Amino acid sequence: MPRKQRFFLPDLPVHVVQRGNNRAQVFFTDKDRRKYLEWLGEAAERWSCAIHAYVLMTNHVHLLLTPADGDGISRAMQYVGRRYVPYVNRTHNRSGTLWEGRFKSSLVQSDAYLLACYRYIELNPVRAGLVAAPEDYPWSSHRSNALGRKDPLLTPHDNYLSLGRSADARRPAYRRLFETGLEPGVTKQVRECLQTGTPFGDEGFRDRIESTLGRPVGHAKRGRPRKAKADTGSTEPTAAHGEQLPLADL
Repeated sequence: MPRKQRFFLPDLPVHVVQRGNNRAQVFFTDKDRRKYLEWLGEAAERWSCAIHAYVLMTNHVHLLLTPADGDGISRAMQYVGRRYVPYVNRTHNRSGTLWEGRFKSSLVQSDAYLLACYRYIELNPVRAGLVAAPEDYPWSSHRSNALGRKDPLLTPHDNYLSLGRSADARRPAYRRLFETGLEPGVTKQVRECLQTGTPFGDEGFRDRIESTLGRPVGHAKRGRPRKAKADTGSTEPTAAHGEQLPLADL
């Protein structure tokens, strides 16, 4: 059976997840995580991929990236893999594959959908029961995006910048988005889009992607969010099956 073709478009955000083989551990020490982030930063710079959010879990990685061209993400992930896998095998006296085949990915629509993806990624440690709050987890972008800790890996997306006219205004607006967890329908939708390669967005977004590529993409259901308001971070999205979500829940 042929492998499903992936697609990336210049300047469109992409949610990437890569899991350990058979969901096995891929990070064993803090040094491992630091080496991964070091190579990720090199790859992002070399292949012109802006990193907006990330989380390193024990057995998988989530990234939110915007590539400058259609090949950037694949090349960046290959660059990291070719350095990180031999390093882990050598350091931890193991052999063989580390990752579960190819990484999965989903294009992400701007506004409410992109902010939901930020939240999905940075709330991973909370959903896993590792910490009580996202700021308690040291291996994600949340402390930078929400609290202002310096992180040279990150480039803020325009939708993040639109939460406030200054950093002092944006950070509390961003933190307010995390006062409640993601609505289950949105969490399910993000996962379905990753699994099937479906763009995470509304019907119009998927139609535009299909028109640009000249072929159908994915099959997961999508909702129809309204445009986020500048300076407040307020959004009025809908979940995968059309139910209205509270403003604080995305």
